[in-house]
Amino acid sequence: MGNPDGARGWEEQRQGPVLRRRDQVQPGTTDQRLLDTEGDSEWVHTDPWRVMRIQSEFVEGFGALAELPNAISVFGSARTPQDTPEYEAGIRIGTALVEAGFAVITGGGPGAMEAANRGAREAGGVSVGLGIELPFEQGLNPHVDIGVNFRYFFVRKTMFVKYASGFVVLPGGLGTLDELFEALTLVQTGKVTRFPIVLFGSAYWSGLVDWLRDTVVAQGKASERDLLLFHVTDDVDEAVALVTKETSR
Repeated sequence: MGNPDGARGWEEQRQGPVLRRRDQVQPGTTDQRLLDTEGDSEWVHTDPWRVMRIQSEFVEGFGALAELPNAISVFGSARTPQDTPEYEAGIRIGTALVEAGFAVITGGGPGAMEAANRGAREAGGVSVGLGIELPFEQGLNPHVDIGVNFRYFFVRKTMFVKYASGFVVLPGGLGTLDELFEALTLVQTGKVTRFPIVLFGSAYWSGLVDWLRDTVVAQGKASERDLLLFHVTDDVDEAVALVTKETSR
């Protein structure tokens, strides 16, 4: 506790880089509060403590994924049934990516994500799942060989981009669209370079592409060249070729 004699006219306390004065001064010291066996447990719900959790998630993610080979992140709906062409396409994409020398990263869930992980695992490749804590959590699918579960979406998003050389995006919902537009924005703004994005399934994605061209670009909200940031295909071999030719390190 600083300034006990009131020479400055106010009480002052320094806690590392934080300066507290007047009625913001806290009783005791940081060490005392750390070592006390009794006391309020609300501190575990404070923002400073959340920062430590966030930091730990980055450390765990970086540690788990740092030695991955070149990888591609594959996105798609958790609701894709197994007995559908979309699921089969996911398996074939996972297999083809491994055969092209890539690890496969997904969100670790069921549906299209499971399909891509399954294809990668059955092809003898590295199958990665990056899960997220959700109210309807279903856990990592059984085809994941390296799995990391996250509390925070933004930490998980960093891992998808940092450890992947490109994205293949199967038909999906809001989570898939979130990852897609995150990647498009990063490429458009130059935050990442040489990052191919392939939309698989022209029938599914055509309405979105039409809207981007006929509304967003037409009204000047984006540039015509922004439509070149992604490719659309229905062919597995073409999808893999598109990410392969742009991902040499």
